[in-house]
Amino acid sequence: MHTVAVLSLKGGVGKTTVALGIASAALRRGVRALVGDLDPQGNATASLDPPMTESTLADVLETPRLAVINEALAPSAWSDSLDVLVGSEELELLNEPGPESRRMDNLARALDELRAAREDDPYELAILDCPPSLGRLTRSALMAADTALLVTEPTMYAVAGAERALEAIETVREEQNPRLRPAGVLVNKLRARSYEHQYRIAELRESFGRLVMPTAIPDRLAIQQAQGACTPIHEWKSPGAQEIALTFNMVLAKILRSSRAGRHRLDHTESGELETAEQAPDYPGSGPGQNETTSQFPAIRQYAEPETG
Repeated sequence: MHTVAVLSLKGGVGKTTVALGIASAALRRGVRALVGDLDPQGNATASLDPPMTESTLADVLETPRLAVINEALAPSAWSDSLDVLVGSEELELLNEPGPESRRMDNLARALDELRAAREDDPYELAILDCPPSLGRLTRSALMAADTALLVTEPTMYAVAGAERALEAIETVREEQNPRLRPAGVLVNKLRARSYEHQYRIAELRESFGRLVMPTAIPDRLAIQQAQGACTPIHEWKSPGAQEIALTFNMVLAKILRSSRAGRHRLDHTESGELETAEQAPDYPGSGPGQNETTSQFPAIRQYAEPETG
């Protein structure tokens, strides 16, 4: 089971939209998936519309035993092939700031329990929808994840926010979860005709190079319509929804490729070779010389610099 944490540093950037879009793409591809709703707002749970459960993910983080996990686990209304670890407002009580907590590794333990118990019907992908902060819930997700996908908007605050999030990913990787890797920086709510948006994407690409995903999620009303109807974006019938669905197919493909390549990359990293992200098609600002400013961010330079030799 490959586990991806979907995170952001502020609300309103569409982090849950991305988590649900990946889940929708997984369903279309026939990938057995699980969504863990760590956001106290519970928007992913509301959109996936599972039946009522006796426990929630807040209980699982307190007591990561299989009996409690099963009480918090339910099939989504989207499909029996997509399950939900149900979120609740009580999660906010577990999100106080600070890196130290006895609960920090409980999510990783719970997913290990679930993995061992479902050997006959395993999940291929677990999607963790994190709260919009770097509190304990998000750090718990990073400790449990194989990859982390950062969601941002094309705004003037995007570079600073991405820098802080990627530094947090690197800190967790170095201190607690050596298998963790950034899946990339995904730009959401893009208006392709906006000069400001194109400028900010170029700024992101200049700072973070190949970590910025080669595809962005366009700003379309179809996203809100599908979520309001508790329907996967791949099943919403409109031209805008089809465009978004294709984008999420590409995001999922990249995540799954990182899953298959993870062990290979880790082996090379341990032997001292430079790990790099995959080559991206052109965005505004991409091209030779655009990765030079990654020297400002040594924590992420190993992921963003181009291959040499």
